Amino acid sequence: MLPLQLVDSFLLNYNVGQALLLVFVFATVGVLPLKSQKILALNTIAFGLIFALTPQSLVPVHYLFLGLALLVVGPLLYATASE
Repeated sequence: MLPLQLVDSFLLNYNVGQALLLVFVFATVGVLPLKSQKILALNTIAFGLIFALTPQSLVPVHYLFLGLALLVVGPLLYATASE
């Protein structure tokens, strides 16, 4: 487990949106070996909601637009996934 001071010193240099974007990238890379388009779509929808619902006082406004774009792309990925 990482010491709390290490996590805190990392987060002081970045805003919440950048940290969430890093977690989204890691989660997406973690889902890719499963080769499931539905799981990738659910991951995209979940992070779209997280980005869209993050308070604007914590992140710049362009993360809201990223969240809305992910909320559009996620259901499209889910609908086009094979059974």
